[in-house]
Amino acid sequence: MNIGAADLNLLKYLDVLLREQNVTRAAEQLGITQPAMSNSLKRLRELFGDPLLIRTSDGMTATERAHELRPLVRQILSQAEQLFTPEDVFQPADSRRVFRIMTSDYAEATLVPHIVRRLRAEAPNVVLDFLTPSDVSYHDMEQGRVDMAVNRFNEIPGSFHQVSLWKDSFSCLLNRDNPIAKGFDLDSYLSAQHIWVSKTGFGVGFGMNPEKLGGLGWIDHALEQLGTSRKISIFTRHYQMPALLAMNNDLVATLPSRVARMQAQNERLLIKQPPFDIPEFELKMAWSSLLHHNVAHRWLRRLIQEEAERILAEE
Repeated sequence: MNIGAADLNLLKYLDVLLREQNVTRAAEQLGITQPAMSNSLKRLRELFGDPLLIRTSDGMTATERAHELRPLVRQILSQAEQLFTPEDVFQPADSRRVFRIMTSDYAEATLVPHIVRRLRAEAPNVVLDFLTPSDVSYHDMEQGRVDMAVNRFNEIPGSFHQVSLWKDSFSCLLNRDNPIAKGFDLDSYLSAQHIWVSKTGFGVGFGMNPEKLGGLGWIDHALEQLGTSRKISIFTRHYQMPALLAMNNDLVATLPSRVARMQAQNERLLIKQPPFDIPEFELKMAWSSLLHHNVAHRWLRRLIQEEAERILAEE
């Protein structure tokens, strides 16, 4: 292909077409008519000598050549954006940008309030759309539909950028009148009824089975290494719930220490060190290469990191 004969503006159209795999939606995204989008697709097919998108029973499906082109096109557009975007183009105080952030409930409880407080002062017109892990897929992240994820990750695609915000340990939360509050050890811990809190991965599955505790997370894996398990009576995905539920004098919540310490002023609750070793975990922020050089995105990433550092410094 002679690059001198190519209209490089078509790369933006190709990027959107391959993302949406639908001519009508792609036209709406670009603010052009459907006939104009169809004509652009025709030109792209001629340019690359490949149909790129083929109509099937499942709708428009990308060809093998299109799959090969996608990362190359994204890389070129990302570099072009970096080249042509002035460093001072993003003004937080005036921006009305919408940032979509996937956060675990843990991150919402510990970090998000600090981020929001900072944004209200520095960028009051910016809109934050917080999504749950079950709302988002790695594909959404890769495509830049979600700005970033703040979560605990067992694994994440190598193409993503990521930074560690902090590490956290685990603590036990229980009522002062709980019979096991005195002499709290592994035997008494295992004799109690427990509250399981928050599965945090992408695409969270539906429902939990108390008979199959494998894979429930750090706490149950640590107990499994000891050849034992706990009795779970309550499954919840929300970190606001354990403090309320632990008010019952026969329930124990084992949860991240930063969340437990938020209940330190509640005179009816005790915070105890777990009577067995549970590995620490990391809270990380991850984002797509597509957004890595975006000026507004870099500003928000810096702000989040600064708030995380401030929280650590105040402990």
